[in-house]
Formats: sequence, structure tokens, C-alpha cells
Amino acid sequence: MTLERSLTVAAKEFSDLFTSRRFLLIFALYLIIAVVGMAQGLERYDYALISYNDALQAADEYRALQELGASWLEMPGKPSILYVFSPMTGATMMLGAILAIAAGFDQVTREKESRSLKTLLSHPVYRDEVIVGKALGGAAALGVVVGLVLAVITAVLLVLSIVPTAAEVVSILLFGAISLLFLIAWFTVALAFSTVVRESGNALIFTLVVLFVVSSLLPVIGAAVGGLVAGPPPQPPETPAGETPAVQEMTFTYVSNATGSYVVDSPRHEALKEYREERAAYTEKKRIVTDVITLLSPQESYQAVADLVSTPGEGPLLESLGSVWAGIAGLIVFPSVFFAAAYMRFMRTDIR
Repeated sequence: MTLERSLTVAAKEFSDLFTSRRFLLIFALYLIIAVVGMAQGLERYDYALISYNDALQAADEYRALQELGASWLEMPGKPSILYVFSPMTGATMMLGAILAIAAGFDQVTREKESRSLKTLLSHPVYRDEVIVGKALGGAAALGVVVGLVLAVITAVLLVLSIVPTAAEVVSILLFGAISLLFLIAWFTVALAFSTVVRESGNALIFTLVVLFVVSSLLPVIGAAVGGLVAGPPPQPPETPAGETPAVQEMTFTYVSNATGSYVVDSPRHEALKEYREERAAYTEKKRIVTDVITLLSPQESYQAVADLVSTPGEGPLLESLGSVWAGIAGLIVFPSVFFAAAYMRFMRTDIR
């Protein structure tokens, strides 16, 4: 396999996509919905900015109240323009996935139906160069789509005199990279079915079925399996008649001796502590199993990572990403598995 011939195939696929009315129509809808979401994000940003400015004007009152004992009262932080990009997550998960599927479901079946695949392979080009070139062309087209959407939103922000900081620019680029990985995930699913079946219509139907199962049923299945693996939840100790849960938490015994009185935990209080520990362990076990299964869904992985990137946190972004490393891994492993399936299937396809 040579990179030059793969890039030639990729350029052809890239050109075909951006001359396809179907692809351009879905892209236009995706851009419109993203811009509408941006408008909603701007309203949220303006509201947070007004609250922040009001808090600055009342800074002395905040400090006075804190000195009087209101330690829980904190000054709100300065809002980030990343609020504007947060609504784009929903548009990407809905129309973005459809756009990616539209780009890949007939990549190979179109060549089979027009009988041009045999002609293509009669040229000095190998099968692996064809399938790799088609994948690169589709990924490049989706990259242009994500880049244009982010460029339009950023341009509108600059026109409104909202200039992102260097850290926010990094977060925006990372958000775009995560969105591109999500689109590539569904593009590879469609590409895989395009190599397996003979008709484009069947490839589209099978891909949409996978989309429905993974996005709608997999979270439910994950929760059910998590409950089965974790087993029955621990039961709280019996409550004596007339005793409320609040009283339970305060169950202890006073003991007096020569040095004075002190408090020790009663057996009932020990039982409650043990129950809380068992409940926490049960919840954590169920959550781990559920998370492992739902990570098979690009929607769940993308939602977790995109929410973290588009919602400003207190700590550094790179440290925060450590909490969603599994989601990032899912967005890489999922398309890799389907591309490997498409690659092996295409290499063994009987072309007649």
C-alpha cells in the first residue's frame, strides 16, 4: 500500500461528498441547528455575565457576610464563552450522527451497484488503498464540516466582541476534536455495513438500527446488567416504631465516669454506619458495570467528554479529562473496531 494512491482515492471521495446534494442538505441543517443552539448558549452566557457583574459590584457585601459567618457564600466565577458551545452537543448527537451515516453508508455499495468497483480495481491500485482512501476521504469531509461549524460560531462571537482566551481556544479545539471523533465513529459503522451488504438501502437500514440500539437501548441494558451484577441492594436496619430516619442518624449513648461524660456509638448507630458503607459499595459496583457497558455507545462517551470540555471547571482541563478517560478511549476504540471489520471484509470481497 502506498500513501499517494490512498490519498488519490481519498480526494475523489472528498469531492464526491461535497458535490452530493444529500450530504450538503444534512450539513446545512446541522449548521442551522448548531447556530440556533449557539443563540441559546449566548443567552445563558449573557445571564451569567450579568450575575457576575452584579456580584462584583456587591463584592464588599459578600466579604462582610463571609466575615459574619456565611462561609458558604462564594463569589461567582467569571463566565466562560464555552457556554455557547454546550448546546452544540445535542445537534452533533442528532444531526451529526445522521450526517456521518449519510457520508458512509454507500461508500462501497455505490461502487458495487454501478459496477465501477471492478473497473477501479483494474487500475494500478490495491484493495487496501481503496478502503483506506475511502475512510480518509470521509473523515476529511467530516473534519471540514466540524471546522466550518466551529469557525462560524467563533466568527459570530468575534463580531459580538466576545474574544476567547488562550485556554478557551484550546478547549474549543478540543471540543471540535471530540466532535470529529464522534462523527467518525458513526461513519465507520456505515462504512462497515457498506462493505458487508450489496445494496445501499440495506446498509442504511442496518446502520440506523445499530444507531437506535446503541443510543436508546444500550443505556437501559447497561443499567439492568449493572443491577444484576451488583445483586440485591443492602437493606437498612429496622426502624423502631415512632422513630424517624433523622432520629436514627442521631442514635448514640452517653457514658459518664469520673472524668466526665462522653459519647460512644450505640449498636444501632454502628448498624447504620455499616449500612451506609454497604450501600456506597453497592452503588459504586453498579456504576462501574453500567459505565463499562454504556461506553460501547459513542453517544454516552461523547456526552460525558463534551459536557466536561464545554462546561468550565475549577481545575485545569487536562486534569479534568482524567475523569473521563474511559469516554475518550471509547470514542477511539469504537470506530477502530468497525474500520477493522470493514477493512477485513473488503479485502476478502469477491468482486465480479
